[in-house]
Amino acid sequence: MMTGFSSSAQTMSLVAFTAVATITLLLCVMTGPDRDDLDEFYTGYGSLSPMRNGLAIAGDYISAATVLGTGGVIALAGYDGVVLALSTALSLMLLMFLLAEPLRNAGRFTMGDALARRTPGRAVRNTACAVTIVALLPLMLVQLAGAGDLLAFILGFSSGSLKTGCVIGLGALMISYAAIGGMKGTALIQILKIVMLLGSGAVVAALVLNRFDWNPGALLDSAAGNSGVGAAYLHSGLQFAGGSNPRLDMITSELTVVLGGACLPHVTMRMYTAGSARQVRRSLSWAVPCVALFVLVISVIGFGATALVGRDAIVAGDPQGNTAYLLGSRAVFGASVSTAETLLFTTVTTAIFLTLLASVAGMILACANSLAHDVFAHSRLFRGRRRGDELSPRREMLLARLSALAVGGPAILLATLAQHRSLQPLITLSFCLGASAIAPALVYSLFWRRYTQTGLLATLIGGTLTVLLLMPGTNLVSGSPTAAFPNADFNWFPFTTTGIVSIPLGFAYGWLGTVVSGRRKAEEQRRQYEAVEGWILAGAVRRGR
Repeated sequence: MMTGFSSSAQTMSLVAFTAVATITLLLCVMTGPDRDDLDEFYTGYGSLSPMRNGLAIAGDYISAATVLGTGGVIALAGYDGVVLALSTALSLMLLMFLLAEPLRNAGRFTMGDALARRTPGRAVRNTACAVTIVALLPLMLVQLAGAGDLLAFILGFSSGSLKTGCVIGLGALMISYAAIGGMKGTALIQILKIVMLLGSGAVVAALVLNRFDWNPGALLDSAAGNSGVGAAYLHSGLQFAGGSNPRLDMITSELTVVLGGACLPHVTMRMYTAGSARQVRRSLSWAVPCVALFVLVISVIGFGATALVGRDAIVAGDPQGNTAYLLGSRAVFGASVSTAETLLFTTVTTAIFLTLLASVAGMILACANSLAHDVFAHSRLFRGRRRGDELSPRREMLLARLSALAVGGPAILLATLAQHRSLQPLITLSFCLGASAIAPALVYSLFWRRYTQTGLLATLIGGTLTVLLLMPGTNLVSGSPTAAFPNADFNWFPFTTTGIVSIPLGFAYGWLGTVVSGRRKAEEQRRQYEAVEGWILAGAVRRGR
């Protein structure tokens, strides 16, 4: 398998990968919580400064799917890819200005805590846990499968068994991060990742611009010339040109990214690590510029990849363009590469490798926390049969660590099965679930006084089922050469994402469930909300579980 990377770059990358994996695992061991300290495991005591917490939030937000997938869309679709990247930054701004402070005030450890503040009960917590796992599992599969592909692409091997071995080995490492390090350990990995990713990316972007005499117009013209589609590359609609309504499809996709990205549980859990509402604002004031800077970096590198390498070479590396970021980083050095340039490229590959590790670790931690805290800690099977019995902190900590294994194990198995197919449907599925089920539930729970438990369950369950029913009918799954099943055609839904139908229905389910509950129940919920409204909206001190 030829990648164009020299043997010295491959060797340095392998050594760097090994060193980073060892160092980050040691960091998790050193910063891991005590066996009976739940606050330290779930939130790190809120001990991170706003700057470090902001970097960790940005690290959680910028996943490997963003680095590789969005970079590929920019390289292959031009304008549409930039709009997608900007939607990612806009999503974080939505979280910052609308949801962050109420989430921090309403919750304690998990999304289930925030939802149960309004409508207590095991049904709410169990459903919140199920939706958390269903929403994050597809993204975990993407990152795990991408880890094997990344190592294969950089190191130049094509054996399927070696790729599978990489997925299993790296998956076990990611489970260890979550189980041993807890929130503080994974936060340190996210901070290291975002610093390396932004630092190396900014240098490569500067080198790309330098190749075109710091003239962005020349870069764009060259990219359009090598894109294979000419001027259409710099206009909207190219990514969705095969659909029946490209403009509407594009708008729906961007709306799904904005709403879904802001509400995915591994991102919202970072709100609980801040010590106060003021610290949440300050943390996000660091996170937003980091993500905005990365949007600029990935746009320049994506255009640079097309300008320097060309569309055909990018598609040859991966039909979805996932190798564009790496190819652009390599091509900027030219034919002869110095030792310093090899070291820089090694830093780029190591940053992406660390992004894969950190992203999955954060998602596994979010799922494990929800499973242990929302399900096991509130189950009579584990607490005891008498009312008032509580699960001991040490036992809950053990269950949280075992939950990391229970979530990560099946994810590794599924990733080995999915690694040979297009992973774009899985990325889209996660964002659609975030936008159609989680976003309406959070907005209604935090701001609608009459919202009832029936309405909440209808939102979570109805929104999730709607997405799961519609997604198989999209052209991401079948009916196109780049679909997950390219040789089949059961494409009946005319849009790339389900958002145009599932997002309005998600909100409608919540409204309808509340109406069905009756006026009396709605009034009870209004009084209950007014009792906690000050805590949710005004940033008062949070109560215990």
